[in-house]
Amino acid sequence: SKPQLSRVMAVAASHAEQEVVAEEECDAGPIPIARLEGSGITAGDIKKLLEAGYYTVEAVAYATKKMLIGIKGISEAKADKLVETACKFVPMGFTTATEYHRQRAEIIQLTTGSKELDKLLEGGFETGSITEIFGEFRTGKTQLCHQLCVTCQLPLDSGGGEGKAIYVDTEGTFRPQRLLAIAERYGLNGDDVLDNVAYARAYNSDHQSSLLVQAAAMMSESRYALLVIDSATALYRTDYSGRGELAARQMHLARFLRSLLRLADEFGVAVVVTNQVVAQVDGGSVFQADPKKPIGGNIMAHASTTRLSLRKGRGETRICKIYDSPSLPEAEAMFSIQPNGIGDGSE
Repeated sequence: SKPQLSRVMAVAASHAEQEVVAEEECDAGPIPIARLEGSGITAGDIKKLLEAGYYTVEAVAYATKKMLIGIKGISEAKADKLVETACKFVPMGFTTATEYHRQRAEIIQLTTGSKELDKLLEGGFETGSITEIFGEFRTGKTQLCHQLCVTCQLPLDSGGGEGKAIYVDTEGTFRPQRLLAIAERYGLNGDDVLDNVAYARAYNSDHQSSLLVQAAAMMSESRYALLVIDSATALYRTDYSGRGELAARQMHLARFLRSLLRLADEFGVAVVVTNQVVAQVDGGSVFQADPKKPIGGNIMAHASTTRLSLRKGRGETRICKIYDSPSLPEAEAMFSIQPNGIGDGSE
């Protein structure tokens, strides 16, 4: 009976190991909201949180008490309890710069398909933060977004993110045939690439914000590496007009960008937003070399981690300049728009 007993123990040990591995795998990503159940939080409370768009423990930990009380059926005492329980799961205190440096070293970068552009961005588009691309029409903003929808599906060692993509389109410029052409270049199956891209058309600024709640639900169920909003500001330009509505527009935009930042923090996706430009027609613009500036003002400027400015070069070439970044130097790189996606520019 001894060998049998040891076999039973071995099986039990392997099950325990699998459970530990499964737990570790869970720890790698966001923690599902169901883990909060118990310690004074009922299944009914979890249902209320899910209905309000809170799908992970991180979402509750990052929310203000005021936001939690705003959920139907959550009292002030319950909100306190939720925050207290969520903070046990999510590290919310101080850490050393050494530890943070180690975490930063593990951040995944998504390749752009152009070696020059990747070099400029020190690897590619960073996951877990917001990158803003702005420029006039025809500078390659949408093409860059299409490119990332394919490269985010590549394996990690090929500069990808091994995840799916979400594309929110406000201007009706999403073209699946572009994705197929780019997929062919990387030797990926076209049908699989299209299946891994979730697409939604936003029709007004309120709809654009509500789509983020659906995006959070999708991200909690499957691994996503990229969220594209093309363009973040187009609908705001038409939904709000004139100086009289400027304050309301900026507040709505600020809330939208805050939601984007929360998704980047919570799920570690690369958030890429495109932005339009406005020509400055006042007298001061005579002395400036480039009188065009991105719209959205300071609110847009502060929300984006990295801001990239695109402009046209000769022929099919485009020039990307780092307009603002916490770590990258102000420099330029040239890339070109080719039939099979973004590539290196040839002078």
